[in-house]
Amino acid sequence: MEPIDSYKLGKVQVTVVKADRPNKLLIQCFDGEFKSEFTVSEYEFKNYRRLMNQRITEAYKNTEKEE
Repeated sequence: MEPIDSYKLGKVQVTVVKADRPNKLLIQCFDGEFKSEFTVSEYEFKNYRRLMNQRITEAYKNTEKEE
């Protein structure tokens, strides 16, 4: 799948691709060790991207504490 968007959040690489379902996007996150992905609507990505990025950053901070 061709990426719609790709950017870094600290050490986390975020890639956005079209999901199989209409009007949905697949958000893929990878920090070199842990991979995570989830689906959001195009509306959520457009209007709540900042909140989504804060949650991704916080989730990956928590993986560092668990080690």
